[in-house]
Amino acid sequence: MVRGFYAQLVEALKQSGCTFKRPGKGDHEIWYSPITNRTFSVDRKSLSRHTANGVTKQAGIGRKF
Repeated sequence: MVRGFYAQLVEALKQSGCTFKRPGKGDHEIWYSPITNRTFSVDRKSLSRHTANGVTKQAGIGRKF
């Protein structure tokens, strides 16, 4: 069983051209998407597929978990 989606999520973000900008508060990271031209946060302890799908939506990626 997969223990979280962080590694898969980061791989999908990098493949689509998203870049890591800086650490955020707590266990979050701030990323930038050239597709949507916006920044968004990624939880390093992302355990929910719903959260991972929300991040991909913000990044403009069609991938679903």
